[in-house]
Amino acid sequence: MNRKSPLTAPARRWLTHPALSLLLFAGWLMLQQSLSLAHVLMAAFFGLLLPRLLLGLLGPAMRPRRPGLMLRFAGIVLWDIVMSNLTVARLVLAPGAKPQPAWVRVPLALRQPGPITLLATIITTTPGTVSCVVDDEAHEIWVHALDCTDAQAMAADIKSRYEQPLLEIFE
Repeated sequence: MNRKSPLTAPARRWLTHPALSLLLFAGWLMLQQSLSLAHVLMAAFFGLLLPRLLLGLLGPAMRPRRPGLMLRFAGIVLWDIVMSNLTVARLVLAPGAKPQPAWVRVPLALRQPGPITLLATIITTTPGTVSCVVDDEAHEIWVHALDCTDAQAMAADIKSRYEQPLLEIFE
């Protein structure tokens, strides 16, 4: 089944990244804390113009195949961020805690740059995973964990909790 976009060709040229345009529009209005005409027009200006100007840097927009799953996945990620915050706080505040930092290798099944970037963003925003390095040639990501006693279990957890849903959503 071939689904056509409801947007006309000129609208598609200006809305190269509709989600980013909407985010910029809403973000500008929230920062201004005003719905005055001037602020709404400025938000629309930023929402339309910035993605268009940055098209060469952004590349093509990611198009999720299963948007409903994306909402569920966002809930899982938010839950994990909250729980990780509690775990890291306990680790940092416990007087006798001895964290075991480690680099964890996670082989990737993802191949598209957008979903890989999203995975790296999720990993680095989740407390306890300090940073990551994406190796495009080896198709793997290296995750620096604040406290890791079992690298294989952590890699398997990242693959099942984050990579597998991203595969279902985008590929």
